[in-house]
Amino acid sequence: MNQPTPVDEADDGSSALHIAGLHLYPVKSCAGVSLGEVQLSTTGFTGDRQWMVVDGDGRFVTQRELPRMALVTLLLAHETALLRAPGMPELPLPRLPSGQTLAVQVWNDRVPAEAVGPYADVWLSAFLGRRLRLVRFDPQVRRLSNRRWSGDVEALNAFSDGFPILVISAASLLALNERLHGRGQPPVEMARFRPNLVIDGLDAHAEDSLDELRFDTPAGPVVLRLVKPCPRCPIPNIDPATGEAGTEPGDTLATYRADPRLDGAITFGMNAVIVEGIGRTLRTGQAGRGTVRF
Repeated sequence: MNQPTPVDEADDGSSALHIAGLHLYPVKSCAGVSLGEVQLSTTGFTGDRQWMVVDGDGRFVTQRELPRMALVTLLLAHETALLRAPGMPELPLPRLPSGQTLAVQVWNDRVPAEAVGPYADVWLSAFLGRRLRLVRFDPQVRRLSNRRWSGDVEALNAFSDGFPILVISAASLLALNERLHGRGQPPVEMARFRPNLVIDGLDAHAEDSLDELRFDTPAGPVVLRLVKPCPRCPIPNIDPATGEAGTEPGDTLATYRADPRLDGAITFGMNAVIVEGIGRTLRTGQAGRGTVRF
């Protein structure tokens, strides 16, 4: 990992931090990919949640129903996309549109999406043991974050749950693992929480109180606004290395992460929208600052 670059320590009411990790999840609810740098697109990190698994009715499917989705990886390199899973042959995905459009459901949104093709459908169905289809996001579709949270920012999404970027601090995971240790439980990795951006240099859960993150790049600033705590479903209880479900870290989080901002829901991390920086690049080790919400 690159070493953090120095930042101006002027007392401007902001806190110094740096990027500890950058992650994409090309297929919604499948395995993530860690990268040294990412470019911002209109819907978040380029390549993030551009594909989705759906059932016969076009409804999205996640690890909540099929934990083995955690073992499916889509690798992106040099304009190619390659599906991988244990015991399965690698499957290159077609680069050109199939020409077939499906109406798919992701939460409350019904949107058109491109059918990837029968080979991908057969491959996924064989590995996951259920008849499924793979679809790709149509860049002409406008899925917007809830303006109750994004305010004056018109935040576009691909197949993410509702916001383009999820931010978690490294210290928050460390604090959770300390509590797990105190309960006689093994530590967990950040991969369970599926963040896009991991920041370091702040206290545990300091992201809960941040307003904006700013990173200065050669092409100009990247500004992200943290708008909504991320409520947690059972997916963090699934081991991303094995696809097996348990009860931790959910049981431990329930002892201290009930969030009054979401009527007592268990939260971990903050959803963010892009204020400025589309087309610009973030890199691991890059320094930045976070302003506090008042």
